Amino acid sequence: MSSMIRRRVVVSGRVQGVAFRAHARSAAVKLGARGWVRNCPDGSVEAVIEGTPEVVYSMLSWFKQGSPFSRVDNINITVENPSGEFDDFQITFDKWDFWRGR
Repeated sequence: MSSMIRRRVVVSGRVQGVAFRAHARSAAVKLGARGWVRNCPDGSVEAVIEGTPEVVYSMLSWFKQGSPFSRVDNINITVENPSGEFDDFQITFDKWDFWRGR
């Protein structure tokens, strides 16, 4: 796991209601990234990405660009220690998503 890195990203802009999470998951699966992505109550999208540096940096580039109908205004990246807890990359939901119908 020493060659693995982990980053937490929070992306703001027009990133909810534009298939941002689905496109992020698709990109992550193609790249072999592990982790999750979810909507946040403030309208941003948060993700945790683990993988090799090449995979994680490719995903960070994807997040900076976003999905076809999104608009990324800001991205905040936090370095975290890899945990190896993920088997794949998932869209996660919490009760806030269900309240908003997403």
